[in-house]
Amino acid sequence: MMNLIKIMKALSDETRYKLLKLLLKRDFCVGALAIRLNISESAVSQHLKILRNANIVKGDKRGYYTHYYVDRKVLEEVAEQIVELSRVVSDDKECHQDLSKNYSFIRKEAEKDV
Repeated sequence: MMNLIKIMKALSDETRYKLLKLLLKRDFCVGALAIRLNISESAVSQHLKILRNANIVKGDKRGYYTHYYVDRKVLEEVAEQIVELSRVVSDDKECHQDLSKNYSFIRKEAEKDV
């Protein structure tokens, strides 16, 4: 559960989302990502740090450069958890009945004011 929240927070930034989309297409080094995103290399590094800490992105040292890629298994697991979340059904029928009563009361009160 905490991992899901950490990943969702990491993905909540638009720049990190764009970075992730680029890395899903192919591996990139920091310099190439900076050029494509039109931001500084240090900004890319900071975003990659957050994505790495969330275990979404990994890096392989290739000579002088580190090339980054997406751990697709992590994304697939998060997607499964989100689908499970969408299937949660409330067992509390009383709560729904109380809400219906409240909405009816509010609607009647609003009609009196008109």
